[in-house]
Amino acid sequence: MELPWTELLKTCRRLIFMRILYMKKKTFVVFALVFGILFFETGSFGVENSPPNSPSVFVPENRFKFDPVLEGTEIKHDFIVQNKGTAPLNIEKVRTG
Repeated sequence: MELPWTELLKTCRRLIFMRILYMKKKTFVVFALVFGILFFETGSFGVENSPPNSPSVFVPENRFKFDPVLEGTEIKHDFIVQNKGTAPLNIEKVRTG
């Protein structure tokens, strides 16, 4: 026969475990609701939200790692910039990083 305090301990453990499971379910439901509201508010239904006749920039390679070179050596790399929109794309400011 088990001692009364061990039975009490087992009951407490079960209650704590059930409470944790309930909190996880509650947290999941709250997260799902918030995500759903944000998803529908932004109109993310797979439809692009760009106005008609607007430019859309596409850069397939936005970073390039140069090999080590001696100081003072001139190096070049061409980045491809494509306009996938329907209006002209004006590139006005370019900065190096």
